[in-house]
Amino acid sequence: MCGALHDVVVTTHRASTVDMAALKSDGMWSKVKGIFVKQPEPRELLRNWQRQLRSEGRKLDRQINEITREQKKVEKEIKQAARRNDMQSAKILAKEFVSSQKTVARLHENKAELQAVSMHLGEQVATARVLGSLQSSTEVMEAMGKLIKAPEVGLIMQNMSKEMMKAGLISEMMDDMIDSAVDTDDIEEETEVEVHRVLDEIAGETMERMPTASAKKEQDAPLEEEVEEEMRQLNARLEAMRSA
Repeated sequence: MCGALHDVVVTTHRASTVDMAALKSDGMWSKVKGIFVKQPEPRELLRNWQRQLRSEGRKLDRQINEITREQKKVEKEIKQAARRNDMQSAKILAKEFVSSQKTVARLHENKAELQAVSMHLGEQVATARVLGSLQSSTEVMEAMGKLIKAPEVGLIMQNMSKEMMKAGLISEMMDDMIDSAVDTDDIEEETEVEVHRVLDEIAGETMERMPTASAKKEQDAPLEEEVEEEMRQLNARLEAMRSA
């Protein structure tokens, strides 16, 4: 009797092993496993996303503060260049100052979008408590579409958006959410205006001493190496802050 029972157990075990192998081979195992693995509660998902958003917001604050401190150094360098009547260096520094201003403005916009997403997630908590599931949100999808394209938080937001799509909070990002092309000529022209504005604000008392075109050409040669070295150092500092 014991031998017969042993044979039945062995046969059953072999059959189970074959069935499991078949499940794994045809991709059914992940589906079966998903039935038994406990999925996160909607409210737990919402809280986790909000924590991540707050963390990213704090990182943006640190970047803004670092760039703002660096801007003060650049202001000082612009004034020193103007006092030396080195308006070529002053103009290059002013262009970097304008670029840093745009970066700070973009970081503030990103932070506002993060806060908007967090607010909408907070509104979902009550719904999830009553219905036990998340409701699709166009507002969250639009805000996430903007954040995905932001270089400072894009990767984190990409991963989060995948989790949101899986949870049913947002639908798949549409192609029409991609920004249209921007006219680079208009950007260059606008930047030039802003550069002169910055020079006027920071070193206005020396603007009348800016060299003419012919005088500027004569100054270019001896100052070229010095200017390039200053720019390399400045770009390195700004790039380090942006990638922090």
